[in-house]
Amino acid sequence: MKTLRLLGLTAFCLCAFVAADNRAEGPPPEEGDVLQLKKGNFNRALRKNKQLLVHFYAPLSGEGHRISAAFEGAAAELRGSEVKLAVVDVAKEKDLAKELNVTGLATIRLYLAGDKHNPVTCPVPQSSASILTWLKRRAGSAADLIADPSQSESSEELTVVGSFKELDHEYVRVFYDAAVDLPDVNFAVTQSNEVITKYGLSHDVVLLLKQSKLIQAYKMTPETSKEMLIAFITVYQMDPVTEYTGQTATRILTSPVSSHALLFVNKGSAAFKEIHSAFSGAAESFRLKILFVWVDVDEPRNGRLMEYFRVRDFEAPLIRLVNLTDHVTYHLPSDTLDERTIKAFCRSYLEGEAKPKMQSEPIPEGWDEQPVKELVGMTLEKVGFNPNKTVFVLFYLPYSAESRALFPLWEELAGALKDREDVVVARIDASANDINMSMQGGYPSLCLFPALYAERVVVYTGKRKVKDLLKFLDKEMEKAKKYRVTEDEDRRKYIEAAKAEEAKQANQTKDEL
Repeated sequence: MKTLRLLGLTAFCLCAFVAADNRAEGPPPEEGDVLQLKKGNFNRALRKNKQLLVHFYAPLSGEGHRISAAFEGAAAELRGSEVKLAVVDVAKEKDLAKELNVTGLATIRLYLAGDKHNPVTCPVPQSSASILTWLKRRAGSAADLIADPSQSESSEELTVVGSFKELDHEYVRVFYDAAVDLPDVNFAVTQSNEVITKYGLSHDVVLLLKQSKLIQAYKMTPETSKEMLIAFITVYQMDPVTEYTGQTATRILTSPVSSHALLFVNKGSAAFKEIHSAFSGAAESFRLKILFVWVDVDEPRNGRLMEYFRVRDFEAPLIRLVNLTDHVTYHLPSDTLDERTIKAFCRSYLEGEAKPKMQSEPIPEGWDEQPVKELVGMTLEKVGFNPNKTVFVLFYLPYSAESRALFPLWEELAGALKDREDVVVARIDASANDINMSMQGGYPSLCLFPALYAERVVVYTGKRKVKDLLKFLDKEMEKAKKYRVTEDEDRRKYIEAAKAEEAKQANQTKDEL
């Protein structure tokens, strides 16, 4: 502004409007195929471009990098057109993202004719070709999808062929709307009788074809909506069972099927093939209702997913069902993962009979009155980490024969220790309560909590006989006594030091007064 004053009154008047505009909106967007937008220049870019396709991204997101690369490629192809591509770094432009109500990490919007408040949402693209296809289909009509059916049938990629008797029917509009929202899928429209005759079908049907093979067919009805058709296509576009990987994660999480069956299994285990086969067999019965996904627990990149579902590698194999709408999780209560058991579990879930896996069961009435105390998630740590009690806990699975076989042993152990007030014998259902502590090995697991202030857990791996359990208990209690002497001395010193510091501060306060 100092420079403007020096130019004189005439120059100031000529530049006043431009200067005020720049102060309000900042510098213009950077030149180039993809504009770098900020809060200061966003409105200017809207006014300047009839169609502005904007990717709101997070810089540390792997998906964000992939989409940015797709934007660069598409922008080069669209050079000279009325469509301009732009990006906004939401980590830096938080105020702009809030103003535009951008919440997702991979949000792509098309702004038309400078309208800031009614953008069109663009599907997350897999490549630059996806962006170009989406723009073309959005601006076109069903006539653009007419193709040679023979070429569609021979394609190695899935092709969605709509066979319609009349191209001006409402069915065709629904079909085309679905094609716009699925730019990564090949679509074609035909009126040829040869196609439907070949597969023994009639007109007004949607065919999923791959290498001349009919994958599935969908008969259009007056009730068919775009959403129903998209769900059908996206489900059958995937295999009955999909492995969770970095490449498939987006497709899995954006699936229109909100109920997911997750098989956590070690791919390198001897039982993998048999379990995967049973899981796949069950999947065929629940297409369009439940999405079947398997997760390799031996893959380090799956650690975050396993942490979210509170699954540890030694617990595999196990199956969880989750509804992504309400995020309620269900656990298959069986250690037999055959096709029949998996199907029964899925049916019980769909019929509302399955019980959700809770972080903690309710505390049972009179839980501490029996020789073996029945713990739950909300009492485990309070009871186990009592510095004045040694606690021996059986972590069990109620559906496991191996777990149930230990119940008489645990009752016998409790009977042998009934006169020991310093020892607690307890058990907890590990399938119904989340166990938020580091453990090793699978279930059933026998764990000792020594009477210490430090939160320690010792896993018992010896013979499962009462005399061996008692010998282990006495040995660990002797160790704990030695540790406790050191703990008590450290606590005494800490308390004395705290009292001394408190007294010192009190004296300083008196002196100041």
